[in-house]
Amino acid sequence: MLVRNILHRKGRWVATIPSGAPVREAARELSRHGIGALVVSDDGRTIRGILSERDIVRGVAEEGPASLEQPVSSLMTSGVHTCRLDDTVDSLMAVMTEGRFRHLPVVEGGELVGIVSIGDVVSRRVDELQTEARALHDYIHSGR
Repeated sequence: MLVRNILHRKGRWVATIPSGAPVREAARELSRHGIGALVVSDDGRTIRGILSERDIVRGVAEEGPASLEQPVSSLMTSGVHTCRLDDTVDSLMAVMTEGRFRHLPVVEGGELVGIVSIGDVVSRRVDELQTEARALHDYIHSGR
């Protein structure tokens, strides 16, 4: 399965936040949408970074509540790994496992077009395995 198939099912909406927004606002957005990361983008198309729940927790642990008033850019991860619409679920699993991150923004033509989480990847892989298992079961039992 390809990234484009995942986005076709889940949609292409991506929660973004400007780099100058306070971390407190980012935390509210994460909670409001029930998500684990925001793409940091000042225009909604260009990726400047990514801010995860872990980044916020790390900031609070190191600097206390004052970190919530800092700009998102102070805690975000820059140098974000991305994927493309034609990447496979298997390649995403490898990249996410090796890099130890849970979210991959999807970029096409240099612009943000979606985001894939580890939950999306695992769910689609389970779907693939169930389909394969059903096909094998049907094949085995059709010869009787």
